[in-house]
Amino acid sequence: MTGKFWGLRGEMLSLAQILMVVCPAYTLFGYNQSGLGSLVSLSDWVKHFPSIDTVNTEGAEASHNATIQGVVIATFTLGALPGCLSCSYTADRFGRRPVIFLGGLLALIGQVLEASSYQLAQMIVGRTLLGAGIGMLSGTVPTWQSECSSSKNRGKHIVLDGLFIALGYMLQAWINFGFYQFKTGPATWRAPIAIPIVFAILLLVSIVYLPESPRWLVRQHRVGEARTALASLRNLPEDASAISGEIAGIESSLEETAQSAASLRDLLKMGEDRLLYRFSICILLQFFQQMSGGNLISVYSSVIFEQGLGLNAETARILSGGTLTWKFLSCFVSFFTIDRFGRRIALMVSGAGMASCMLGLAIATSFPHSNYAAQIISVLFVFLFNFFIPIGFLGANFLYCTEVAPIRLRVAMSSISTANHWLWNFVVTMITPVAIKTIGFKYYIVYTCIGAFVPITVYFLYPETMGRSLEEIDLIFRESPSVWATVRFANNRPIESMPDLPRDTQTKVEVEHEEYSIKSASR
Repeated sequence: MTGKFWGLRGEMLSLAQILMVVCPAYTLFGYNQSGLGSLVSLSDWVKHFPSIDTVNTEGAEASHNATIQGVVIATFTLGALPGCLSCSYTADRFGRRPVIFLGGLLALIGQVLEASSYQLAQMIVGRTLLGAGIGMLSGTVPTWQSECSSSKNRGKHIVLDGLFIALGYMLQAWINFGFYQFKTGPATWRAPIAIPIVFAILLLVSIVYLPESPRWLVRQHRVGEARTALASLRNLPEDASAISGEIAGIESSLEETAQSAASLRDLLKMGEDRLLYRFSICILLQFFQQMSGGNLISVYSSVIFEQGLGLNAETARILSGGTLTWKFLSCFVSFFTIDRFGRRIALMVSGAGMASCMLGLAIATSFPHSNYAAQIISVLFVFLFNFFIPIGFLGANFLYCTEVAPIRLRVAMSSISTANHWLWNFVVTMITPVAIKTIGFKYYIVYTCIGAFVPITVYFLYPETMGRSLEEIDLIFRESPSVWATVRFANNRPIESMPDLPRDTQTKVEVEHEEYSIKSASR
């Protein structure tokens, strides 16, 4: 055991997973999602890619170039969609770690091609490969992370995904602004594109030495490897009764679902596992994440400030960086509350807050640009929006989709629902510049109406999953009297640390952990 996983165990091993794989994966996610948005107007960019020049063109030519420019930027999302969907097969067939490695490799190649581009075709290929890599990471990393985490800390661990996405957004905004000060030369855009290559390299090196998902290993009948990985993650000896109990719980869950959840087509059937219900709430949750304004504010905050409020380019970039920095800091609210108040409260508060901010933004931006008070209020609502979204929709949405999915289709359900996230991401990316220019403040009303449905839908359809093992969550859906009674059934069901196992086994976990830690320290 000494050489495995760098010799790390327990909390230190979990911390290594977070800092060396989860952090770079989701920082790449946030950084590259809007990485080109503020670069396309730079003089050196226009010089290299004149066919998408919207700065020095007018009329029909400018409109044509703007359309091509939008497609070029959106190729990232078009790559992410199939990349994410592919995980529904590859992550179950080959394992979580190989898919994460391939995703990181594609992201690395894509960024190298982008940063070295002299032709638009090369930029498009690089951006598509980068999107495919990020899509694979977004579809697999949350599942790998949740399957390696204990039920006690699973919420905190996966909510960190949102914090790292926000970190990517923040780094992108300030790095782009920093190199913007050069005004001319290739460094203004090549350097900002190349800098996140460091994160891809860190991920590639690290994932090779970290444990595979114990649940995937059990499913592949590699129980010995699963026991080794689980013992390292829980910091217990391999022959501990707690490890045996958790392995038995995973095997039991697999046996019970072996006949009913065997193919992707089952996601469209209800059955005793209520797969259609689970799949639908995951799809709806990712729809809400995008169509409540999340990507709109993150990607187009500088456009909102510059075109929507009439501010100058430099002021708009500074404010954009400020809002994304505030968003990053606001992520810590979710980190400290997600495992204290639960997923339902987080999603409802987040949804209600986002809808209120969008309504305020619609009202404030309805005034002329010359109205200074309205400009200040508009900026205030953008900052408030970036406080509310991390509470429930910048990590908790990915967490919930991995929790409610059955073990045999966890990656499939998670990856397809995340692909739905990328689909609506593409829609928002394409229509926002045109919508802000043509219908102005009315555009925010659409997001207000959609966001208003979030707390209502979550209250009636989304059962609480906090503190429950993934196997117990599976039992809640299968044993509830009906779809409409699932929330009430979950609220009335006592939380068990290891469902379907003897109670005396459950009570040994902390004692064995403490005894083993003392023995390890004395060696």
